[in-house]
Amino acid sequence: MKSKTIALWLTLVGGPLGLHRVYLRGRYDALSGVLTAATLIGLYGVYRARGLGVDDQMSWLLIPLLGFTMAGCALNAIVYGLMSTESWNARFNPSAPSEASQGETGKLTVVGLAVALFLGTTVLMASLAFSFQRYFEYEVEATKSATSTVKKAAD
Repeated sequence: MKSKTIALWLTLVGGPLGLHRVYLRGRYDALSGVLTAATLIGLYGVYRARGLGVDDQMSWLLIPLLGFTMAGCALNAIVYGLMSTESWNARFNPSAPSEASQGETGKLTVVGLAVALFLGTTVLMASLAFSFQRYFEYEVEATKSATSTVKKAAD
């Protein structure tokens, strides 16, 4: 029997590593591997940024992948938490009665929903801000280079 509360918290804590998918669908779920790979690629971007500095173009392309994965898992946790008892049990506990207690929304589920909403919006906004900031900084640098080249050619 799959518990809605456990699935929600696994999605929040270990979602970027696909732990909730393993819990709900088994260890051979392909999407859990994709989530793990995306998270590791994003963490590699953080590693590059720490080692080479935040001016490394590859790191600012990879770091948002981690943030978007985390935000997507928070959204998935919200979807799990808002499922009705009947639809939860029909989807994840098909042999159980539709009113089985594993699909009920308890206090920990509500707290998990609040954490997912806060964490998801924070991570998503930070990832977008980081991406756009880096993009515009490189555009300004490219414009400055082009302007200085044109001025040198004019002289």
